[in-house]
Amino acid sequence: MPETKTPHTITWEAPEHTHIEKTSDWYWILGIIAVAGSIASIIFNNALFGIVILLGAATMAIVAQREPRIVQFELSGKGLRIENDLYPYSTLDSFDLQEENLNGPLLLIKSKKLFVPLFVIPIPEEYIQAIEEILWSRLEEEHLEEPLSHQLLEFFGF
Repeated sequence: MPETKTPHTITWEAPEHTHIEKTSDWYWILGIIAVAGSIASIIFNNALFGIVILLGAATMAIVAQREPRIVQFELSGKGLRIENDLYPYSTLDSFDLQEENLNGPLLLIKSKKLFVPLFVIPIPEEYIQAIEEILWSRLEEEHLEEPLSHQLLEFFGF
């Protein structure tokens, strides 16, 4: 899977998220919570919000069933490429390599962009040193934390 093009370009593939197979109990719990929230919304005279809760739960159930797609990453002298999107180093602020993660090593890259504040990228263990060498000369190394929202989504199986 992982491959090196040149000493200054590293490419690898990884799933977009860790897939956790859901049991029927998971779907029952989701349905019960959604129906209870919807009924509570209707009791408080907010039927529209009740409908939104049900639609959100249905969407969650559909998304939870699908397998994660494989995403291609490339780190080069130009910047970070995720699929077809290139993020030049001028748009990136800092990085952190987390080798002791439960789901495997992660590369966290802080962006200067408002709507993409942090990239959380799974990396192969054999490329940790090479990735660090490429990034160390171009970005500042800073202690970064995986966002709470990302951790909660992983905890609930997304």
